[in-house]
Amino acid sequence: MKVEVVDIKGKKTGRKVDLSDAIFAIEPNQHAVYLDVKQYLANQRQGTHKARERADIKGSTRKIKKQKGTGTARAGSIKSPIFRGGGRVFGPRPRNYSFKLNKGLKRLARQSALSIKAKEQQILVVEDFTLNAPKTKDFIQILKALEVENKKSLFVLEELNKNVYLSSRNLKNTNIVNASSINTYGILNANKIIFSESSISKIESNFSK
Repeated sequence: MKVEVVDIKGKKTGRKVDLSDAIFAIEPNQHAVYLDVKQYLANQRQGTHKARERADIKGSTRKIKKQKGTGTARAGSIKSPIFRGGGRVFGPRPRNYSFKLNKGLKRLARQSALSIKAKEQQILVVEDFTLNAPKTKDFIQILKALEVENKKSLFVLEELNKNVYLSSRNLKNTNIVNASSINTYGILNANKIIFSESSISKIESNFSK
């Protein structure tokens, strides 16, 4: 699969890169994609939620009324969940939501996600670029030239460039990652994936193991 290489002004350079069919043209495995996205979202959860149960409520432990003869239900503690201000029953507790996935499955999921984007023609390759200073205005000009200004875009660079990262971090629809940090959720969440020319070989090296 060959893709035209453009410069940061959106003009064709006359060069093409060959995308590996083993990564960008496989039959997507939807279940692998589901599991990898599920793991990514689970890992974003802090898991610090905590409700106050009976043991966490401050108050006396005395029996609040006699056992019999009141004409009402038995009650042993003011901390009971049936009373206002009492502890919550089966409330959330701190927990870790992360779970393990095999490396082979995660690699398959990312290959599947890239194949989906390639099939939908949402992959763009630009020649390697850098910025002399961290200026958001300069990066917006690049987005306009590549016609992704109003789209969710994922820029994949061979190595993370500080000026490029600082220039883009205030733009909510743009994400910059290096080739080693690309993940299934980021791929599928973007409307357009922009690879730097040098990142392609690193992607193929990482995903063909």
